[in-house]
Amino acid sequence: MSKQTGGISQHEQLMTAGESEGAIKPTRFSRGIHGPPQSHYWFMQIDCPHKTWYNMGMRMTYKYRLFPASAQRTMLEHTLEQCRLVYNRTLAMRKSAWEQGQKPVSRYDTIKMLPVWKEELTELKYVHSQVLQEVCTRVDLAFRHFFRRVKAGEKPGYPRFKGKGWYKSFTYPQSGFKLLDNGRLRLSKIGDVRIKLHRPIEGEIKTLTVKRDMFGNWYACFSVEVEPQPLEPSPDVVGIDVGLSDFATLSTGEKVANPRFFRKEETALAKAQRRLSKCEKGTVEFRKYKRVVQHIHQRIANKRRDFSHKLSRKLVDTYQFIALEDLNIQDMQDGNYRSMNKSIGDAAWHQLVQHISYKAEKAGRTVVLVDPRNTTKECSDCHAIVPKKLSNRVHSCPFCGCVLDRDLNAALNILARGLASMGANP
Repeated sequence: MSKQTGGISQHEQLMTAGESEGAIKPTRFSRGIHGPPQSHYWFMQIDCPHKTWYNMGMRMTYKYRLFPASAQRTMLEHTLEQCRLVYNRTLAMRKSAWEQGQKPVSRYDTIKMLPVWKEELTELKYVHSQVLQEVCTRVDLAFRHFFRRVKAGEKPGYPRFKGKGWYKSFTYPQSGFKLLDNGRLRLSKIGDVRIKLHRPIEGEIKTLTVKRDMFGNWYACFSVEVEPQPLEPSPDVVGIDVGLSDFATLSTGEKVANPRFFRKEETALAKAQRRLSKCEKGTVEFRKYKRVVQHIHQRIANKRRDFSHKLSRKLVDTYQFIALEDLNIQDMQDGNYRSMNKSIGDAAWHQLVQHISYKAEKAGRTVVLVDPRNTTKECSDCHAIVPKKLSNRVHSCPFCGCVLDRDLNAALNILARGLASMGANP
């Protein structure tokens, strides 16, 4: 239930906060580079007292299983291999041009080389032209991200060449594909591939990416522009503190148990990996136990993703305003014990934030990420800083006498900071 302040609920304060100077109205928000599904967005920058947010056009991805025939599977594998070769050639061209004369090579320069490469490699003629152009775009994006990391002082991570088997998707950016009425997907240069449309596609299809997973299964991923579908306004607001003892603690007092999917499968995974380590590479036994290890990892990932989707759907359907911590997971894993790092990775908090963000954007809910510093130490009642060790699970304030569960205290602080950033009184 919403917390009342001076006869006005927090939801009402939130809805009127946009009328005050320096505040914004609650709408669909997502942060620029961490927003929901990929590709390009139209966006408008909004000034917020706490963070810079972007109001984006909704892009969603619909993923469907493909069932190619034997000849079609061969063509799909051939297309991936040719895209890999073009990727490596494009990367080598840009790398050598800079090393020899420090001359930058643009995306358009590499695209102009495609007709020349087609004369040298006749196999490229069996791949759709825009698919090859999109490969050049991927290399360009890899360099853009490289320079961004260099400028930000992060670990640069220079773009790498792709070895055999490491190029796993190709994209039709505009044309070359069509959904047919007979349950098939027409792919240029490949044919009409059987597709399982387990749910209808809503919105306008923009791009199609064909992917292959570790088991050789093929999927069609449609990037679609959709219209938001706002839910009925809710009077409830919530702050969420994520952790390891409990996966999440809500400011309402509700706790979500930590499922610990990896820990539950750890014994089976260790057994399979021991068997794999005793096999000689390239043998039938090696391939067999490698596939067992892959199945266990996929099972863990599927369970984790299913849990995150269900929890995020429940939260978005229930609450109008959701405040979360803006956690840097990589920094949290530096300098910790290996067992704690494993548990942090198993929790997959960032996945939950991503799922909540895109669902909230579509549903017309508001999501805010707040500064996580001292959310546990600060008293939610008098706002004094009360130092705690990790083993202290109860917040006991010596200044005001407030006694609360440690995680509940943090959740209340997260909610208060989120509402304050929107111009509403906590």
